[in-house]
Amino acid sequence: MIVAVIPNLDKRGSGETVEKIAKFFKECGITAYLPDNICCSGYEFAPQDELFKIADVIITIGGDGTIMRFAKIAAREGKPVLGINAGRVGYLANIEQNEYPLLAKLKSGEYTIEERMMFNITVKENGNVIGEYEALNDAVISSGYISRIIDISACVDGDIISYHADGLIAATPTGSTAYSMSAGGPVIDPSMKCACLTPICSHSLAAKPILVNGDKVIKLKAYSKKRTDIYLSVDGRKVCPVKPFTEIYISKSSNTVKLVRLNNRSFYKTLSLKFRDARSSK
Repeated sequence: MIVAVIPNLDKRGSGETVEKIAKFFKECGITAYLPDNICCSGYEFAPQDELFKIADVIITIGGDGTIMRFAKIAAREGKPVLGINAGRVGYLANIEQNEYPLLAKLKSGEYTIEERMMFNITVKENGNVIGEYEALNDAVISSGYISRIIDISACVDGDIISYHADGLIAATPTGSTAYSMSAGGPVIDPSMKCACLTPICSHSLAAKPILVNGDKVIKLKAYSKKRTDIYLSVDGRKVCPVKPFTEIYISKSSNTVKLVRLNNRSFYKTLSLKFRDARSSK
């Protein structure tokens, strides 16, 4: 078996973990690669882009942002991803840094693959495509200023839902535990295929999160009467401005992120461990 290890060295302990698992992989008979801009004994090296073609499994060391970034690239190559948590919550990661002995299961095949739905996002202006993106977590329309309300419309099957709010989150089931949850959206089982529309600080008592069938196409538009700047962000990264004539189409991507699971922790158990409140911690 060949694995590629892609660490975020800015995260605490990630450098030490890279060194520890190099020795462990050698004992297990697993060939491990690192990006060629990182130096560590015990590894083979290749340009980072090539690792997604060479390796059977991509291993990231970092937080959820690190996993999301490289999982989307791996999805295009059909490669599974295993996250080792070196961040704060690390909800997408399957193991912690001190659990690295579980990596032996990669060699023996004692693991499962969990597939996660992604969004395909197409941005058009005057009928012309100006941008295409994939999202594992969410697509967010929001103003560039704090407390500047904007008008947003979401069209599904010809029916329009209108929002007067600070913004709107379109979240995948994976993204339901991120920004959408903080904005009052529901937590969704990641095995489901749906989208959740969650308004951000809506100026309406009637505005509630809405679940949309994953096979539907959602068209979003937004404008501001006060000429407030509006932006589209994908997985936390601002990607383009949104003008009154901008149309954003969100649909289920043909690619899926494949997450490697080395332990038997279910989604609900992970939810309890990562997001426990004062009552569940007693």
